[in-house]
Amino acid sequence: MPTFVYTGKTAAGEMKKGELQAANLAQATAALRRQAIVPASINQKKAGGFALKIKIPGLGGGVKTKDLVVFSRQFATMIDAGLPLVQCLDILASQQENPEFKRVLFDVKGAVEGGSTFADSLRKHPKVFDELYVNLIAAGEVGGILDTILNRLSGFLEKNEKLKGKIKGAMTYPTAVIVIACLVVAGLLLWVVPIFEEMFAGFGQALPAPTQVVVNLSRALQYYWYLIIGAIVGIGVALNRIYKVPKGRKVMDALFLKIPVVGDLIRKTAVARFTRTLGTMLSSGVPILEGLEIVSKTSGNVIIEEAIMKARMSLSQGKTLAEPLIETKVFPGMVTQMISVGESTGALDTMLTKIADFYEEEVDAAVDALTSLIEPMLMAFLGIVVGGLVIALYLPIFQIAGAAAG
Repeated sequence: MPTFVYTGKTAAGEMKKGELQAANLAQATAALRRQAIVPASINQKKAGGFALKIKIPGLGGGVKTKDLVVFSRQFATMIDAGLPLVQCLDILASQQENPEFKRVLFDVKGAVEGGSTFADSLRKHPKVFDELYVNLIAAGEVGGILDTILNRLSGFLEKNEKLKGKIKGAMTYPTAVIVIACLVVAGLLLWVVPIFEEMFAGFGQALPAPTQVVVNLSRALQYYWYLIIGAIVGIGVALNRIYKVPKGRKVMDALFLKIPVVGDLIRKTAVARFTRTLGTMLSSGVPILEGLEIVSKTSGNVIIEEAIMKARMSLSQGKTLAEPLIETKVFPGMVTQMISVGESTGALDTMLTKIADFYEEEVDAAVDALTSLIEPMLMAFLGIVVGGLVIALYLPIFQIAGAAAG
């Protein structure tokens, strides 16, 4: 029977290493679970005493949004069925395939058994459960609607992830084209241009300006490639550091909002995220001042974050939410008007959800517009760059052919 070497965490939170015999990986994992050990890794020993590493599904992948969505939905179903909180956590942790998430859930279960509230237990793992998640769970515990809150959370996370996916999808195509274009141009400059340069040297004539520029670029890339790479890395590091400084980030975020098409997409995405998040929190019983503070941190743009915090400050002074949002001039007029109507009718959470639905559709349209704009621009860019290189290389040949014909 094969021998497995394992490392895992006990119920007391201690890391344990050891060996056990089992027919296969599944039986080894089951044996560890019966001993209340959460496996971090299990490796099968070879005959010579060396361990053959076996990959455990989900190991080292971190906790993804999909994991949280499935956990929240299953948890809501179990709570709605009347199962005790600790038993729900034990079942969900035991069947969790992601070892990192499994460890976190067992830690949460232990904290709840020790007398902590569910929300406080989740708060100990901020990398997995953010402030929004924890505060909504706290509201659900106080209001006795934990199953409803968990269902809302899973729906919110799914829509938020879908929104992110659309933005990433729109950026994937142009990024891939630009990278391929850079590789093609670099290849031409490194291997094709030098061949033409040797041929041009035998002509005994001065090269046309475009050709000379291409030859100079080729030489620079051949002999000073490390300086070029260093400059690119240096610019990237500098921009990253500038963005980490509050003033620098504010300037860059303001600039992003002013970029045609892209700025409109950023604004619409921020509005959709703001209204969806705040609407979910208000409908779950989270106080509006606390909700605005949390929502401001999820905006992704300092300018929008400052606008939300100004609105929060004005709201704490007795004003409506719509008034300060209108004054900031960051949010579109339609949004502030609908928020004003929602406040007047006492259905702000419902109105925010409607705004979120509308602006998520607007994001779809903006992504389509951006994609349709980028595609011809990229094609033109590729045509100009590659075509320009080819023409520059053949110009001397055309000149000589013209002189010979004359």
